Amino acid sequence: MAKLVFGMNQSLDGYVDHMEFAPSPTLFRHFIKEAEQQTGSLYGRRIYEIMRYWDEEHPEWDADRRAFAAAWRKQPKWVVSRSLKSVGPNASLVGGDLEGAIRALKAENEGEIEVAGPVLAHSLTELGLIDEYRIYLHPVVLGQGNPYFAGPRRRLRLVAHDRIGEDVVRLTYVPA
Repeated sequence: MAKLVFGMNQSLDGYVDHMEFAPSPTLFRHFIKEAEQQTGSLYGRRIYEIMRYWDEEHPEWDADRRAFAAAWRKQPKWVVSRSLKSVGPNASLVGGDLEGAIRALKAENEGEIEVAGPVLAHSLTELGLIDEYRIYLHPVVLGQGNPYFAGPRRRLRLVAHDRIGEDVVRLTYVPA
Protein backbone atom coordinates (compact mmCIF):
# COMPACT_ATOMS: atom_id res chain seq x y z
CA MET A 1 0.00 0.00 0.00
CA ALA A 2 1.31 3.44 -0.92
CA LYS A 3 2.04 6.11 1.65
CA LEU A 4 0.80 9.69 1.07
CA VAL A 5 3.44 12.26 2.01
CA PHE A 6 2.75 16.00 2.14
CA GLY A 7 6.03 17.89 1.98
CA MET A 8 6.68 21.51 1.09
CA ASN A 9 9.06 24.37 1.74
CA GLN A 10 7.80 26.53 4.60
CA SER A 11 8.79 29.88 6.09
CA LEU A 12 9.46 30.19 9.80
CA ASP A 13 6.03 31.75 10.23
CA GLY A 14 4.25 28.86 8.51
CA TYR A 15 3.71 29.99 4.92
CA VAL A 16 4.45 28.34 1.58
CA ASP A 17 5.21 30.49 -1.45
CA HIS A 18 7.46 29.26 -4.25
CA MET A 19 7.83 32.84 -5.51
CA GLU A 20 9.24 34.19 -2.23
CA PHE A 21 12.06 31.73 -1.57
CA ALA A 22 13.68 28.94 -3.52
CA PRO A 23 15.61 25.83 -2.53
CA SER A 24 19.41 26.01 -2.39
CA PRO A 25 21.33 23.82 -4.86
CA THR A 26 21.78 21.21 -2.11
CA LEU A 27 18.07 21.11 -1.32
CA PHE A 28 17.17 21.06 -5.01
CA ARG A 29 19.37 17.96 -5.49
CA HIS A 30 17.57 16.41 -2.49
CA PHE A 31 14.25 17.03 -4.27
CA ILE A 32 15.62 15.43 -7.46
CA LYS A 33 16.43 12.24 -5.52
CA GLU A 34 12.98 12.25 -3.94
CA ALA A 35 11.28 12.71 -7.33
CA GLU A 36 13.33 9.83 -8.76
CA GLN A 37 12.19 7.53 -5.94
CA GLN A 38 8.53 8.53 -5.65
CA THR A 39 5.78 6.33 -7.01
CA GLY A 40 4.02 9.46 -8.24
CA SER A 41 2.58 12.82 -7.28
CA LEU A 42 -0.93 13.92 -6.31
CA TYR A 43 -1.69 17.53 -7.13
CA GLY A 44 -4.38 20.10 -6.63
CA ARG A 45 -5.09 22.19 -9.71
CA ARG A 46 -3.08 25.28 -8.75
CA ILE A 47 0.12 23.45 -7.87
CA TYR A 48 -0.23 21.19 -10.91
CA GLU A 49 -0.47 24.20 -13.20
CA ILE A 50 2.70 25.63 -11.63
CA MET A 51 4.51 22.29 -11.98
CA ARG A 52 3.59 22.00 -15.67
CA TYR A 53 6.63 24.25 -16.15
CA TRP A 54 8.70 21.03 -16.03
CA ASP A 55 6.86 19.51 -19.02
CA GLU A 56 8.84 21.54 -21.55
CA GLU A 57 12.58 21.96 -22.02
CA HIS A 58 14.12 25.35 -21.30
CA PRO A 59 17.51 26.10 -22.88
CA GLU A 60 18.74 27.99 -19.79
CA TRP A 61 18.40 24.96 -17.50
CA ASP A 62 21.46 23.53 -15.82
CA ALA A 63 22.05 19.79 -15.30
CA ASP A 64 20.08 19.72 -12.02
CA ARG A 65 17.00 21.27 -13.59
CA ARG A 66 17.15 18.85 -16.50
CA ALA A 67 17.46 15.95 -14.02
CA PHE A 68 14.46 17.15 -12.02
CA ALA A 69 12.39 17.60 -15.19
CA ALA A 70 13.27 14.06 -16.32
CA ALA A 71 12.27 12.58 -12.94
CA TRP A 72 9.05 14.62 -12.83
CA ARG A 73 8.02 13.68 -16.35
CA LYS A 74 8.66 9.99 -15.73
CA GLN A 75 6.41 9.61 -12.68
CA PRO A 76 2.63 9.34 -12.87
CA LYS A 77 0.69 12.36 -11.70
CA TRP A 78 -2.87 12.45 -10.41
CA VAL A 79 -4.62 15.81 -10.47
CA VAL A 80 -7.60 16.61 -8.25
CA SER A 81 -9.69 19.24 -10.00
CA ARG A 82 -13.30 20.09 -10.70
CA SER A 83 -12.42 22.71 -13.32
CA LEU A 84 -9.75 21.08 -15.49
CA LYS A 85 -11.02 19.08 -18.45
CA SER A 86 -7.65 17.60 -19.43
CA VAL A 87 -4.14 17.26 -18.05
CA GLY A 88 -0.69 16.88 -19.56
CA PRO A 89 1.53 13.89 -20.25
CA ASN A 90 1.62 11.05 -17.73
CA ALA A 91 -1.19 12.65 -15.70
CA SER A 92 -4.75 11.62 -14.86
CA LEU A 93 -7.69 13.61 -13.53
CA VAL A 94 -9.18 12.58 -10.19
CA GLY A 95 -12.80 13.59 -9.81
CA GLY A 96 -15.97 12.46 -8.14
CA ASP A 97 -15.56 10.65 -4.84
CA LEU A 98 -12.22 12.02 -3.57
CA GLU A 99 -11.96 9.66 -0.60
CA GLY A 100 -12.76 6.56 -2.65
CA ALA A 101 -10.41 7.56 -5.46
CA ILE A 102 -7.48 8.23 -3.11
CA ARG A 103 -8.06 5.08 -1.07
CA ALA A 104 -8.02 3.09 -4.34
CA LEU A 105 -4.85 4.92 -5.45
CA LYS A 106 -3.13 4.02 -2.18
CA ALA A 107 -4.28 0.39 -2.43
CA GLU A 108 -3.18 -0.01 -6.06
CA ASN A 109 0.35 1.37 -5.56
CA GLU A 110 3.44 0.82 -3.45
CA GLY A 111 5.97 3.38 -2.24
CA GLU A 112 5.51 7.09 -1.63
CA ILE A 113 3.06 9.34 -3.36
CA GLU A 114 3.82 13.01 -2.93
CA VAL A 115 0.89 15.27 -2.04
CA ALA A 116 1.41 18.80 -3.34
CA GLY A 117 -0.53 21.81 -2.19
CA PRO A 118 -1.85 22.85 1.22
CA VAL A 119 -5.51 23.00 0.13
CA LEU A 120 -5.45 19.43 -1.19
CA ALA A 121 -3.47 18.30 1.86
CA HIS A 122 -6.13 19.85 4.10
CA SER A 123 -8.89 17.89 2.34
CA LEU A 124 -6.90 14.65 2.54
CA THR A 125 -6.04 15.23 6.19
CA GLU A 126 -9.72 15.68 7.04
CA LEU A 127 -10.30 12.28 5.42
CA GLY A 128 -7.44 10.72 7.44
CA LEU A 129 -5.45 9.89 4.30
CA ILE A 130 -2.11 11.68 4.81
CA ASP A 131 0.47 9.34 6.29
CA GLU A 132 3.37 11.75 6.74
CA TYR A 133 4.12 15.48 6.76
CA ARG A 134 7.55 16.82 5.76
CA ILE A 135 8.17 20.45 6.54
CA TYR A 136 11.25 21.93 4.90
CA LEU A 137 11.74 24.88 7.23
CA HIS A 138 13.56 27.88 5.71
CA PRO A 139 15.00 30.87 7.64
CA VAL A 140 12.55 33.28 5.99
CA VAL A 141 9.62 35.19 7.52
CA LEU A 142 6.92 36.09 5.00
CA GLY A 143 4.23 37.57 7.24
CA GLN A 144 1.47 36.49 4.86
CA GLY A 145 0.56 34.01 2.16
CA ASN A 146 -0.74 30.48 1.94
CA PRO A 147 -0.21 28.55 5.18
CA TYR A 148 1.39 25.09 5.08
CA PHE A 149 -1.51 23.84 7.17
CA ALA A 150 -4.70 25.13 5.54
CA GLY A 151 -6.78 24.21 8.57
CA PRO A 152 -6.62 22.52 11.95
CA ARG A 153 -4.79 19.22 12.23
CA ARG A 154 -5.10 16.54 14.78
CA ARG A 155 -2.06 15.99 16.93
CA LEU A 156 1.15 15.08 15.11
CA ARG A 157 4.19 13.16 16.35
CA LEU A 158 7.73 14.13 15.34
CA VAL A 159 9.50 11.06 13.92
CA ALA A 160 12.60 12.63 12.33
CA HIS A 161 14.50 15.85 11.87
CA ASP A 162 17.55 16.57 9.80
CA ARG A 163 19.45 19.45 8.30
CA ILE A 164 19.63 19.78 4.54
CA GLY A 165 22.29 22.16 3.31
CA GLU A 166 23.31 25.16 5.36
CA ASP A 167 20.00 26.53 6.53
CA VAL A 168 17.03 24.19 5.98
CA VAL A 169 15.69 21.79 8.58
CA ARG A 170 13.37 18.98 7.52
CA LEU A 171 10.83 18.03 10.17
CA THR A 172 8.96 14.77 9.61
CA TYR A 173 5.67 14.19 11.40
CA VAL A 174 3.05 11.44 11.38
CA PRO A 175 -0.48 11.56 12.78
CA ALA A 176 -0.32 10.79 16.52
